[in-house]
Amino acid sequence: MIIAIIKMKALPEKCLELKQTLLALTEPTRNEKGCLSFHVLRDIQHENSFTLLHQWMSREALDKYLCSDPFAVLKGTSSLLISPPQIMINTVSESLALQC
Repeated sequence: MIIAIIKMKALPEKCLELKQTLLALTEPTRNEKGCLSFHVLRDIQHENSFTLLHQWMSREALDKYLCSDPFAVLKGTSSLLISPPQIMINTVSESLALQC
């Protein structure tokens, strides 16, 4: 499994526009082949900060998404940001469920 985390900080006057764009990308991204989940998170203390949490079946599925229309829209939000987004891609080799 691949977990991609994208952190974005909007220009204050563009925060609403970024939020609306990210939320509009939720369904199209979740419908991409190989997408296990996609979540848009907003920082409680810093309203202009957003985190996108993606889970993909494989690196190949993520790579196909990176060439998709939803990702092209996501790249287009760069003009709404204070600085370039921070992108981290993690490969999960093992996952354990714990019961307390």
